[in-house]
Amino acid sequence: NKSTSEISESEPKKFDSTGYDKDLVEALERDIISQNPNIRWDDIADLVEAKKLLKEAVVLPMWMPEFFKGIRRPWKGVLMVGPPGTGKTLLAKAVATECKTTFFNVSSSTLTSKYRGESEKLVRLLFEMARFYAPTTIFIDEIDSICSRRGTSEEHEASRRVKAELLVQMDGVGGATENDDPSKMVMVLAATNFPWDIDEALRRRLEKRIYIPLPSAKGREELLRINLRELELADDVDLANIAEKMEGYSGADITNVCRDASLMAMRRRIEGLTPEEIRNLSRDEMHMPTTMEDFEIALKKVSKSVSAADIEKYEKWIVEFGSC
Repeated sequence: NKSTSEISESEPKKFDSTGYDKDLVEALERDIISQNPNIRWDDIADLVEAKKLLKEAVVLPMWMPEFFKGIRRPWKGVLMVGPPGTGKTLLAKAVATECKTTFFNVSSSTLTSKYRGESEKLVRLLFEMARFYAPTTIFIDEIDSICSRRGTSEEHEASRRVKAELLVQMDGVGGATENDDPSKMVMVLAATNFPWDIDEALRRRLEKRIYIPLPSAKGREELLRINLRELELADDVDLANIAEKMEGYSGADITNVCRDASLMAMRRRIEGLTPEEIRNLSRDEMHMPTTMEDFEIALKKVSKSVSAADIEKYEKWIVEFGSC
């Protein structure tokens, strides 16, 4: 007969849904990325400062629990602010991988649209489950769409209730037991492209506010290397030169350029062929390296998605409210 500890070692913990709405529990179970999202810091180009801040705010308290007590207690919440496509979600996954915490990847639509009226129950359940599966990282993407400022004309009763419940639950995070035992830690990591729309009370609870900027020239080149590592490039391809031409491009924009450039040779090869001829092309015939010209054409087609005025707005907000 196996001892209880042996059984619990071999079987993953399962949340007991007795007394809870089964559909809601299942909806959240689907949103849990298992214990390891498998994204490493090295998989993310650039963002040296953001990585350093996240390690200190989230990872080190897990590794050095004795040190992070009292005034040094871990932050309850961290908010990542920045233009779309800069790697906020990837950073959240890297945090969960490094900490070996259970990772709840919760989009605002999970918390609002599908279960209108059940939303505050869902928020309460989310934190109950997070405590059960602790140590846990709850990542809430696009948090501005659940927690826009109170009292605005767009706010309806349901979203007001969700917001109130979220604030109550976040106040419960980092209570006495969690402060003493990091294995019970529940960390809220949120991301937004619209920090100026976030409710002030929530902003206060997300004590650490970090700016995730557009990639630098070195970061852009690093991103190109990561995106193109499985692709054969022609000898004339100069990644440093391409990176230079991409000033103001976000990580997502750079990925789009790489994807477009990688398809150019195939487009040229199948031009004018019948469907039958396309189907009969051998792998060797399709094997063509991507050239510098392919990148130049792709750069003309894919524009940057973030304007200089937007960047100015983010930087102004971070100067006023950031806590890097």
